Amino acid sequence: MYDLIKKAVYDDDAAIAISKMKKDVGSVVDAISELSLEETMKLGMQFKRFPLGCDLTEVVAGTCASDLELMDLLGNCRLSDMIGAPIHICAYAFSDIGEKFGMTGLDVMKKVHEIVDVPLDLDHFGVNGAMRLPKNISGCGGECYNKGPGFTECPRGRIHERLIDKELEHKGDKEEWVKLASSVAVNVSSEQTGDAHAAPLSEAQDIADLAKKYGKGVESIMFVGDGYDEVITGFEKSIKLGADVVVVEGGPFNRCENTTEGFAKAIAAARILSPGKVVATNGAYENEVRAGLRSGLNMVITGFPKNHHGYMCGFEPGTARRGKFGLPRIIQIINEEFPNRGLPAQKHDLLAIATAVKLAGPDNIYPNKIGSYHVGDAHWATLVNSRMYENIELKHTLDDIVNMADGNTISLHGGRFISWVLAKELDKHVDEIIIADVDKWVLDNTVDNLQDVLNATIIPESDDKVAADKADFSIASSTMIPVKDNILKKVPNALTIV
Repeated sequence: MYDLIKKAVYDDDAAIAISKMKKDVGSVVDAISELSLEETMKLGMQFKRFPLGCDLTEVVAGTCASDLELMDLLGNCRLSDMIGAPIHICAYAFSDIGEKFGMTGLDVMKKVHEIVDVPLDLDHFGVNGAMRLPKNISGCGGECYNKGPGFTECPRGRIHERLIDKELEHKGDKEEWVKLASSVAVNVSSEQTGDAHAAPLSEAQDIADLAKKYGKGVESIMFVGDGYDEVITGFEKSIKLGADVVVVEGGPFNRCENTTEGFAKAIAAARILSPGKVVATNGAYENEVRAGLRSGLNMVITGFPKNHHGYMCGFEPGTARRGKFGLPRIIQIINEEFPNRGLPAQKHDLLAIATAVKLAGPDNIYPNKIGSYHVGDAHWATLVNSRMYENIELKHTLDDIVNMADGNTISLHGGRFISWVLAKELDKHVDEIIIADVDKWVLDNTVDNLQDVLNATIIPESDDKVAADKADFSIASSTMIPVKDNILKKVPNALTIV
């Protein structure tokens, strides 16, 4: 595996081979541990490309805290929704706010669900439903992050001072919370180093199973820890409980000799091993965030003032403390690392993906495959469970498009996942499908993948006009408005799906 991973740093064919093979966690982590930091970063970015991995870069915002007014929470959620940042829900905080205003935590969850379109990511959720924590924890000032590495238990072994009686009062609401969520986070760090920090694995498994029961995405939170044995444990436990997204926590939970390099290697390994191809961090010092972004990180969980995620990403020891407004800082860091790219992803980007998901239909998308690859990634599964998805009105359904496609040779303009789904459906009716895309990497991978599984002859073409001239019927197979508009300039008669 080392030789193949070493080769994959620079060689596309090796990266493709790795993406298609069954992977042993220990072998992957072992191989990456031998790479330099520069090689690690290049490897991670190799696997942040279609179709090997999710290429989205985004923020997820923690909008709540136990001592917020209900009005402030709802305002935070509206702001997060406006910029297109999915909302990270700390269930204990929703419950504390609800208690203050004569409501249940579930009532608060329902209020948020009613006013936003973005996905809702549920965390701090356990075997009794919403976890309940005493004030010294819910109002924690962030001592461990502020003091800095290394981790010797959450200050110091107190995290499981849970208010079980309060949890049990509302245990009957447990499944209703999950029904409203898009994804649910669980924590496997109890199996690594953090037996006093996180709930036991049996509790994580219970929640993961419940999330799967309702078709929700599962995020698994793990520590960098020692950067080797504990990383292997984290990945193994995450995969075993059925995680879609891997969330890697650094900061004081990174005990590597070189913390920056250790974090980057954990992210690069996650890029290869994450079942749903999405890699996130919920806690990382500024140097780790920057190295993580350069190593293929998709998602940074940050937060509003008073939310604990507000200080957990993007700050350094001495400045990482409760009250920080991490969201704008993370947006700035992303733009410094990837200038002039319109990042992080915004609401129009999410809408384009959600439209693609709705057109493709739940039966075609992740965790389902066409050929060697999932259609989309974990985002596609979570967006199905959002109001954004519910509210989309399609211009044409998938069946409509197939029925309108007249002729024996059809050109699909845009080579990403939607073209895969369209090609699969058209395959029953036509002999030739032309895939047109200006990106040679996208074009080659799409053609190779489709030709392996479809009966029609799949023809690559880099020029939209040439493709259209050869076809009986043309379809602009993109839900991104600028891409669609660009195709129409060259192929004005193409059928559009948005």
